[in-house]
Amino acid sequence: MNKRKDLPTSIIISGGLLQMFGLGVLIIGDSGIGKSECALELISRGHLFVSDDATCFINKNSEELLGSAPEFSRNFMEIRGLGIINIKEIFGVKSLCSQTKVDLVIQLKRWEKGREYDRLGLEFPDDYEVIGQKVSQIIIPVAPGRNIATLIEVACKVYLCRQNGYFAPKELIQRLDQALSQKSDTRGQK
Repeated sequence: MNKRKDLPTSIIISGGLLQMFGLGVLIIGDSGIGKSECALELISRGHLFVSDDATCFINKNSEELLGSAPEFSRNFMEIRGLGIINIKEIFGVKSLCSQTKVDLVIQLKRWEKGREYDRLGLEFPDDYEVIGQKVSQIIIPVAPGRNIATLIEVACKVYLCRQNGYFAPKELIQRLDQALSQKSDTRGQK
């Protein structure tokens, strides 16, 4: 907990906020990377819409980071080519969440040719900090043909697994170690 007195108690950040699998998920990234289109796909899959493009955060008692939409843009989303749409009118009131605790930040980054990306999930990006609160972050490279909405859903599930103590790369390494030790044992018996 960061209880610094010099930090503001509220801030607006460029990014969209959804509630997915019980998690408050902030989606950030460069302008035009597809945050809103991805959020629209996730809403169509049944996840809850909180805000698009601008999200208000309050640091409640230095213990809980809460996000909501600014009053003027509540229920609205901007989609290039379609313009401004009203999520409540299109998907209904059940597709909305007025406020949520922020648990996870998904940062969408443009895929850079020639750059090495972590393929095993062994590296953890630094936490994302909002008003003195550290929030777990997952970075997803964006490239043509990648289904970003599905990747965000899986990222949420991976986060939940980690929270429950399950880490897939660790299991794979244990299996490889076990297979190598069995192979070593069979060589020693010849």
